[in-house]
Amino acid sequence: MADGSTSFEPATQTVAGERLRLFIERVERLEEEKKEVMDQIKEVFAEAKGEGYDTKVMRQIVRLRKMDTADRQEQEALLDLYLSAIGEA
Repeated sequence: MADGSTSFEPATQTVAGERLRLFIERVERLEEEKKEVMDQIKEVFAEAKGEGYDTKVMRQIVRLRKMDTADRQEQEALLDLYLSAIGEA
């Protein structure tokens, strides 16, 4: 072709476009699943709150349990150090 394009470009763009669409659809499905899981987690916390549990503390425990033990110990030591530095410990 005179402009330097080839007859393969439209097919390549179609294949790339199809692949891109599949990635986007997968992300959309995962986002929907994530929303459903977040709604379920919210329900569990609401149920716990209804039974008198402190959900802020529960969330903190969940966050701490995700952490590596060494990281958690380091964070606790820093917290103690900072509290001591401001006269709160």
